[in-house]
Amino acid sequence: MIVGLGNPGAEYERTRHNAGFMAVDRLARRHAPGAPARGRFHAATLEARISNEPCLLMKPTTYMNRSGLAVAEAVRFYKLDVADDVLVMVDDVALPAGSIRLRASGGAGGHNGLADIERMLGGPNYSRCRIGVDPPGPAPQRDYVLGRFSPEQWERMEPALDKAADAAEAWVAEGPINAMNRFNAPPASAKKKRGPEEASDVADAESVKDTQRPGPARGEEA
Repeated sequence: MIVGLGNPGAEYERTRHNAGFMAVDRLARRHAPGAPARGRFHAATLEARISNEPCLLMKPTTYMNRSGLAVAEAVRFYKLDVADDVLVMVDDVALPAGSIRLRASGGAGGHNGLADIERMLGGPNYSRCRIGVDPPGPAPQRDYVLGRFSPEQWERMEPALDKAADAAEAWVAEGPINAMNRFNAPPASAKKKRGPEEASDVADAESVKDTQRPGPARGEEA
């Protein structure tokens, strides 16, 4: 199951907080083109096959801070193993726009959607693909994430959303660790600057460091 987080309604389309929705839309266009979404589990859902695996693509129709309701209902219905079978695609203000990070688990980092999913599933041990939307700077964080991307940001987001969809496909086909090693690897120039110990295990080392790093606090979203 691949879940994109966001807020429903035309007023939230292409807002920073809906990056997860937009990434799942890319997957839907690739793997279920023209298929109508079904309303199930308090979500818009599509069934698709990715790397010959049956997948449920989901966009909760609750607001962001109740995302866990949809995820938990589908997990129970399909009897999914949360650690192996659930990937959540989500915006992240701690990452620059145009970047993504895959993690096999981790804290909510102050994100209301992730916090509600963790509460409803009973823990943080599910995969997530974090999609950078830039820090808010002096703007109130709630206003920033509910605002639309600037033209300059959108130029970076277009390829990032495609990359996020690629990473989700790799997560299905290869598992989280292999996908992390592919999509979290630093550029070649950065690798040259690392010592041999630092470059030895990109996925595991960066995953532990990121899990321990506290995220920014978020206000309640609509």
